[in-house]
Amino acid sequence: MSAASEPEVYSAGFGHEFESFFPESGSVDLADTSTNITETTVAELRQIAARYPQPRSALLPMLHLVQSVDGRVSPAGIEACAAVLDITTAQVSGVATFYTMYKRRPAGRHHVGVCTTALCAVMGGDHLLEAVEHKLGIHEGQTTADGQFSLERLECNAACDFAPVMMVNWEFMDTMTPSSAEELLDDLAAGRPVASTRGAELIGWREAERVLAGFPDGRADEGPAAGPASLLGLDIANERGWRAPAAPDDSPSQTKQEAK
Repeated sequence: MSAASEPEVYSAGFGHEFESFFPESGSVDLADTSTNITETTVAELRQIAARYPQPRSALLPMLHLVQSVDGRVSPAGIEACAAVLDITTAQVSGVATFYTMYKRRPAGRHHVGVCTTALCAVMGGDHLLEAVEHKLGIHEGQTTADGQFSLERLECNAACDFAPVMMVNWEFMDTMTPSSAEELLDDLAAGRPVASTRGAELIGWREAERVLAGFPDGRADEGPAAGPASLLGLDIANERGWRAPAAPDDSPSQTKQEAK
């Protein structure tokens, strides 16, 4: 094993040790203190917190707002969330490092995810990921030197009927192939408009993060909501005149009649 891949050893304090082969997998980059957070950002964080009966429930969308501003979960963003919610920075960090949608290092202008779980893998997801890595010149978990693209291996996106599926800035790109993925990346690199298979025209990752923070861009109904594969069963039922059984009448009067 090379020195670069040697595991880091931790002591639990009780005479036991365990090895971690991913010593930085859960850490926020505390060395990068740069931030774009302003008083306006803090005011918007307070606006999000005010939407919830328990302000701490606002932490998830607040972290998305931090990412929309800083391109990652920044130390300054953690401190701002903690101050607004009156909780510790450790509590904020615990949430930020638990969910994979929160990035510990700067994401690209376009964040690309390739699903390689179950059916997507069977349908070529791993080959698709390799093609995207080769095209971008990076590996999963990395960002291109120009900051335009970051890449992630995704777990199931609940789009098995369109496998293999990619996501770009959290929008679906269905039934992808290496060639269609390369064409997509070329269009994004050139600044040409790209529409999601089942959604709106793609915007930047930071802009998408702002939407997830609860600041709509007015485009929720843009593009189709479902594709042919998802609607196939409904189409067959309509063609054959199939209908679901009528629901039982559970009204109080009916219940009383049955009781008699």
